Amino acid sequence: MSTAILTGQPVPGSSIEGDLRSLGFDVRVAVDAADAERLVAEAPCEQRVALVDARFVGHVHALRLGLTDPRFPLAAVPGAVTAQPEGRVTLTRALARDNSAGGGTALAVDSLPDRIVTALADDGAEVYRPELGSLVAAVPADPQARNEARQAVADVDDEAVRLKSAVKSRDGFFTTHFISPYSRYLARWCARRGLTPNQVTTASLITALIAAACAATGTRGGFIAAGVLLIASFVLDCTDGQLARYSLQYSTLGAWLDATFDRAKEYAYYAGLALGAARGGDDVWALALGAMILQTCRHVVDFSFNEANHDATANTSPTAALSDKLDSVGWTVWVRRMIVLPIGERWAMIAVLTAATTPRITFYALLIGCAFAATYTTAGRVLRSLTRKAQRTDRAAQALADLADNGPLAGLLTRVARAPLGAPFLVALAGTVVLAVALFSDVTWAPVAGAVVYAIAAAQALYRPLKGALDWLVPPLFRAAEYGTVLILAAAADVNGALPAAFGLVAAVAYHHYDTVYRIRGNAGAPPAWLVRAIGGHEGRTLLVTVLAALLTASQFTVALTVLAVAVALLVLVESIRFWVSAGAPAVHDEGEPA
Repeated sequence: MSTAILTGQPVPGSSIEGDLRSLGFDVRVAVDAADAERLVAEAPCEQRVALVDARFVGHVHALRLGLTDPRFPLAAVPGAVTAQPEGRVTLTRALARDNSAGGGTALAVDSLPDRIVTALADDGAEVYRPELGSLVAAVPADPQARNEARQAVADVDDEAVRLKSAVKSRDGFFTTHFISPYSRYLARWCARRGLTPNQVTTASLITALIAAACAATGTRGGFIAAGVLLIASFVLDCTDGQLARYSLQYSTLGAWLDATFDRAKEYAYYAGLALGAARGGDDVWALALGAMILQTCRHVVDFSFNEANHDATANTSPTAALSDKLDSVGWTVWVRRMIVLPIGERWAMIAVLTAATTPRITFYALLIGCAFAATYTTAGRVLRSLTRKAQRTDRAAQALADLADNGPLAGLLTRVARAPLGAPFLVALAGTVVLAVALFSDVTWAPVAGAVVYAIAAAQALYRPLKGALDWLVPPLFRAAEYGTVLILAAAADVNGALPAAFGLVAAVAYHHYDTVYRIRGNAGAPPAWLVRAIGGHEGRTLLVTVLAALLTASQFTVALTVLAVAVALLVLVESIRFWVSAGAPAVHDEGEPA
């Protein structure tokens, strides 16, 4: 149990002790600052400790936001400060320095927690201060101020504020207007029954997998049930994040599950639709794989652009200025959020089309919609990049290099190269074009030759740091090249099972690339070098697939793709699970991405 230490003069009739106990704190009372320092030292080292002024007046949810959020080592609201185990040493040092300076004599007229927050800031410690909005958190200096603060508390319903803040501040139109108005109440229902966000996330995955199984039946009733269940899965997907924000139950495991399950649910549903279509005599596996490739490449564009520019030193792009201006006009905000086809709009479209039409029509609509969204967002970002005067940092360049996923073959070619052939983006583009032309050639070994050129281009593209205006496009180009190679060669094999095997291989590799993204965003760096070497890097896998296609018969090639898919999946999943369930893994929560 966490420990809260009340400091300062007690106030008759104050509810602060009960409020703290309702938040899970064991409450101790300090007679002075020296006693507070002793009680902090005696508190269990592996638990949270908080200093709270006994005169505190405010909403319980203000205390909850300031004292129970697990994401921050140090946090504070007016009249209260808290430290998790990793922040205890910093808090103890500030408290000891305050006592040695004689601050303890001023407890009756000053707030010890507020003094400690000031001392922490002077030390350069990062103290999280939540946005309270209309919530009240204050340490009144006299009876009149206390009465005014109590009235301010009575005037604001903190439960209403808590429910509102459980919803993402920025989300898609469909989610904002058709899901969140009731899913927030479902989140509260879950919280009151002790359910965790991870349990709700798992329920969402199970619901989506059942939806995929219904779609795989190939019957009209199955398609209708699949559409309904897909929407139900999305409601639960919104609920898990809202439950985490409502109850402040953030965790490393929860962040990983939330990030990866969305992709697993959507791509499993694609597979279910393809299986259902096959039962009806329609082979749409190429469309399903194309949809997965397009959606994954869209995400890589998003990730690469954001990583390239999140810490840029300047932003003077007129395109960015125009975008900010459009975001200030109400209707344009929603139109722009809808046309990029975020997860809410995308899943709603898929669900309705599944229930009302056929898998082929569903995939056609999905491909057209995602292609338009990708063109719109990528074109805007290219314009921003070309008109932006900014210096890309070393961290951004390293993140792009990690996202590129070059393997040992590219590393060897880099070491033997004497000089770069050109700008990284142009080199990567040239290699991708050569590979594409070779793939559509009727010459058996042409794809292999194209893959060799592509590997050389991959090495050359990362010969120097990716700091050019358009170098953030290098990782998306590599993803499109690798995934597209698998799709084209599997389709050319023209045997049963080749495209499903290709779907499995691309899904396994895409998981590795998503895992790389979330590690980088959590400042944990790329996956270990041994894993990248073991699965060959994008250029190694591309070359291997082209060689297998040239050497083997169509049936043998299908078996090879299946074996490769299983091998890659086992390696990346085992390492990913080991990393994300470890205590040192970062918690990455998407608070602003509609995905």
